[in-house]
Amino acid sequence: MPTDEGGPRVLVADDDDAVLRVHARILASKGYQVTTAPDGAAAVRALESGSFDVILSDIDMPGMSGIQLLERVRTRDLDVPVILITGDPAIETAIKAMEQGALRYLVKPVEATALAKVVGDAVRLHRLATAKRQALELAGGVDRFVGDHAGLAATFARCLESLYIAYQPIVAYATQKIYAYEALLRSREPSLPHPGAVLDAAERLGLVHELGRVIRRRAIAPKVPLPEGALLFINLHPADLKDDDMFRADTPLAAMADRVVLEITERASLDDIKDVRARIAALRKLGFRIAVDDLGAGYAGLTSFTLLEPDVVKLDMALVRDVDREPKKQTVVKTMITMCKELGIVVTSEGIETPGEREELVRAGCDLMQGYLFAKPGDAFPTPSF
Repeated sequence: MPTDEGGPRVLVADDDDAVLRVHARILASKGYQVTTAPDGAAAVRALESGSFDVILSDIDMPGMSGIQLLERVRTRDLDVPVILITGDPAIETAIKAMEQGALRYLVKPVEATALAKVVGDAVRLHRLATAKRQALELAGGVDRFVGDHAGLAATFARCLESLYIAYQPIVAYATQKIYAYEALLRSREPSLPHPGAVLDAAERLGLVHELGRVIRRRAIAPKVPLPEGALLFINLHPADLKDDDMFRADTPLAAMADRVVLEITERASLDDIKDVRARIAALRKLGFRIAVDDLGAGYAGLTSFTLLEPDVVKLDMALVRDVDREPKKQTVVKTMITMCKELGIVVTSEGIETPGEREELVRAGCDLMQGYLFAKPGDAFPTPSF
């Protein structure tokens, strides 16, 4: 129940009624608006009815522990500081509290002055976090700040539920036919609004394999069949090469392997992947083709290129952009296309937006093209415009 009016709002949860009343009285005397909850369930109900500047919770409560409460908090609020208190301190519990994003871990009894200082600091940090998030929103970078581990986990879980696939055609320009479609990750989660943000969250949570499996499962299950004769390009994170699910012959993906090209970006290192050649050979044995994505924008040298021995390379859009107006780019692009063709590697260019870029790539010997000039990514399967 609320015990004061005005000032920053603090939620105090503790199943020890005496401690609950003492902490509430201390904070109310400092000008805070205090709401008390005798257990985790009551704290959740309080959270559903309003927002708070700080949450102060006992760890050992019946039904719902303080750490479980923290996890519930992060499904609603990424920034509010949570201070956990315990009368039975343990290193394991302290570590768990910090991992889940608790601001502080205090041991009972907490002296009044110390409690007031910790809560006051937490209020200031909450205001700072709110200002940072507003600044990031103005700068268009909110995806780089999604809260602590528990908040990120909750955000990522929502992202997986809302994740969908958009498809963009790769065309053979000379014959004006569709060569393939690329399956592109899309998210409806506002805090993870683009593929880079989703991948970053998966990496931080150690859930790259889970994300990859969701992407592959949804990529091969569009509402309408893949057009006859067209291939399907699917992006892989290098860590996907360590996922045993990739090498199973009894998966829906493996069942259509002869129509799937697995893209691995040159922007990512393969140094952490042991036996890359053997793993790529196993994928080829299943029927998959391999593509190197972002050629020209990744690591210098040929290490990843030679390890993957790609069937297809995709020129990075940074090379394609304004290629018709930049002679240096023209020289580099023409050399790449010529060398790849001599090695028997299929070349496609992505990110084509203007007729001038298209015509310069035709002159350089590139026929397979992808970009907004032909079609934007969309539901299965967009019809390109030539």
